[in-house]
Amino acid sequence: MRSACLALPMLAALLAGCAGTPVAAPPAPLALAQAQAADNWTSPLPWTPARPAADRAKGDWWRVFGDVELDALVARAERDSASIEGFAARLRQARAGSNLARAATLPRLDATGRIARQQTSANRPAGSYGARSSSTTQNDSALGLAASYELDLFDRIGNEIASADAGSAQFAADLANARLVLAADLAAGYFTLRQIDAEIEVVEQSIAAQSQAVDVLQARHDGGAASGLDLAQQQAQLDATRTQLDLLRRQRPLAEHALATLSGAPAGSLAIAPRADWAPAPPVVPLGLPSEVLQRRPDVAAAQAGVAAANAQIGIARAGFFPSLVLGANAGLDSRDLARLLDGPSLLWSLGANVAQTVFDGGRNQARLDAARAAHEAASAGYRQTVLRALQDVEDGLASLDALARAAASAEAASASAGRALAIAEARQAGGLATWLDVVAARQRLLDARRLSTQIRGQQLVTTAYLVKALGGGWRGEELALR
Repeated sequence: MRSACLALPMLAALLAGCAGTPVAAPPAPLALAQAQAADNWTSPLPWTPARPAADRAKGDWWRVFGDVELDALVARAERDSASIEGFAARLRQARAGSNLARAATLPRLDATGRIARQQTSANRPAGSYGARSSSTTQNDSALGLAASYELDLFDRIGNEIASADAGSAQFAADLANARLVLAADLAAGYFTLRQIDAEIEVVEQSIAAQSQAVDVLQARHDGGAASGLDLAQQQAQLDATRTQLDLLRRQRPLAEHALATLSGAPAGSLAIAPRADWAPAPPVVPLGLPSEVLQRRPDVAAAQAGVAAANAQIGIARAGFFPSLVLGANAGLDSRDLARLLDGPSLLWSLGANVAQTVFDGGRNQARLDAARAAHEAASAGYRQTVLRALQDVEDGLASLDALARAAASAEAASASAGRALAIAEARQAGGLATWLDVVAARQRLLDARRLSTQIRGQQLVTTAYLVKALGGGWRGEELALR
């Protein structure tokens, strides 16, 4: 036994001396992506080097809009969304895989027990020529313990753990991204619904004004003071506006159905009362936050974790070219008489090592390594594409908000001008210098300007929600100031 104890460390040291296999370098694509992005960043907002922080709490950023119904929708979706539940389950599965990989770093101990009565064959091969076998019937009782431990000389187990941990990080980032996207989609859908409500109110006011104009023209036409052409044109405008109202009323239930599905409820089960007076100002995204896009966005973190997992798979594939060493020990008791099982002569044991080295595999190990390298290249390319898409999302959002801000200012100016025109028309009509139809036309222009302002405000809110998603979320309410 002493010689065996000495041989095992010598064998381990000999194999360790062969453990010169190069291990793939840890991925560092984030720094490369930052350098490329900084050179091409066109936003007027500053760029600063990013630090990975995708696991930072995203915060209830939607609460800055101050709408309890939106808060309730997001809370319901967080609780009932099937997509969130699926991502959470996959994360639990990945974490269990990490625990399984770590278990390989510990020895394995198995206990066995056997009680049997058996008969041997009289026709079995004899131990030597001329000897005759005979049939025997006897009992066999045994207890045993078997221990084994694999020495991770070539970091196969270490790379399996690294791959599993990277997979867990990837699924955690996927879950965070799913929650971020869900909240942004809910907010955008809710803003669209409220925009429809506001438009419906404006269009209904337009229909009321146009109906009065038709009644006046009809009376004037009956009295011979207005032509049939004027009446027909006003009636055509009224019919067109009623068509717009029907289309808006069709869009509203569709928007409700989409919100119901996002929040984890059947379409048609969610009823949101109209609120035409809902008109919050879009929040101002804090300066400097676009510089943190690479450290906030969970999809970027998920892609980076995918690169790390693929990198670890290269190390696993490399280890296949080298031998494996498993240390083993067995001890137990074996007796044909159950009453004497615990006697000293029943003791048995063994101690040894099992070394396995592939001599010829037809190129299997090389194919696995080539596949792992290709998978790493694909993951790296996917990461770079994710970074580019993230930067595009931010640039698009900023450009859209900038254009919408100018459009909103122009629309507000148009509404103010239309309001002054209506006041002048009403004054002229009261003084007998203008007809009532002039007042109706001025009021219609004001309503058209208000509808355009409503549409722009809705687009600003939707774009803001998606810009928050593009930036990765993560702000508290006090960090977002209202205009």
